[in-house]
Amino acid sequence: MSDKRAERIADFIEPLRVPPGSEVDLERDFDPRYKAGLKKRDGAELLRTGVSLLAEHQDRLAAQDTYGVVLCLQALDAGGKDGTIRHVMSGVNPQGVRVSSFKVPSTEELDHDYLWRYARRLPERGEIAIFNRSHYEEVLVVRVHPELLLRQKLPERALGEGIWDRRYREINRWERYLTDNGFKVVKIFLNLSKEEQRTRFLKRIDRPEKNWKFSAADVRERRRWDDYQEAFSEMLSATSTKWAPWYVVPADRKWFARICAAAVLAHTLMDIDPRYPEPAEEARKDLLVTKRALEKEAPEGAPADPYADRHPQSEETGRHGRGPKKKRGR
Repeated sequence: MSDKRAERIADFIEPLRVPPGSEVDLERDFDPRYKAGLKKRDGAELLRTGVSLLAEHQDRLAAQDTYGVVLCLQALDAGGKDGTIRHVMSGVNPQGVRVSSFKVPSTEELDHDYLWRYARRLPERGEIAIFNRSHYEEVLVVRVHPELLLRQKLPERALGEGIWDRRYREINRWERYLTDNGFKVVKIFLNLSKEEQRTRFLKRIDRPEKNWKFSAADVRERRRWDDYQEAFSEMLSATSTKWAPWYVVPADRKWFARICAAAVLAHTLMDIDPRYPEPAEEARKDLLVTKRALEKEAPEGAPADPYADRHPQSEETGRHGRGPKKKRGR
């Protein structure tokens, strides 16, 4: 990544990355109110810059059609996952993005292995898939509520001691398999403080237009706060790898969380460094023949090539692809 922007982004997100092999304690290691010395008034411009970089590199990703990206978003209730998706992806082409929200498993999903429903929502090459909650629910909510394992119809021998360590290994291997096949996996945990969650719950109750977001089940889960903190800490320790790292994003300030999420995703795309495909020599000759024919059709007084006339630095033909290509069968 020779681009100076890429270097600045890498430096910005480095404090958020969970080093592979490290032992994480959320309360000790990550401050939900951290903001890297920034002020909110700077946030809008920084977010626009991040979104612009995302749009530029998503365009290349789709045109190259070689890599895909899986972005996993995890958070406790009111952590800001929906808002992060809405703001961070505001400038990209929706045709190249697929968002999947994973709720309680269906009967059909429970009749398969626990990774099956997530595998079904993986991106095609050239796409970005966002998992609003992800396969990590299987070592978070299922761990905090082990009775949910009974619904998964596992063989008795699979329910014994070591099940969580085994799932960590299985998830790591699955993500390595995806990465080896050209599908980058990047994971963001929106780290919310207990007090900020309480504030956001009250806001959902106090504002009628927010009532639909509130569920009494959220408060019941809040009673298991310490259990979730432990589960998150162990998950981050066991599954942040070189090929699929975790980033712990401070989520108490929504504006800063969105900047961080945009930076992490932009860093992932810039690391891939997708390129527009170069046409073969024969195809390029055909393009030039077509270009000359179209130029001859110019009305009297009009430039032969209006685009080249306005952009003299872009004389070369065939290098201006815009927007993800349409996939067959959509």
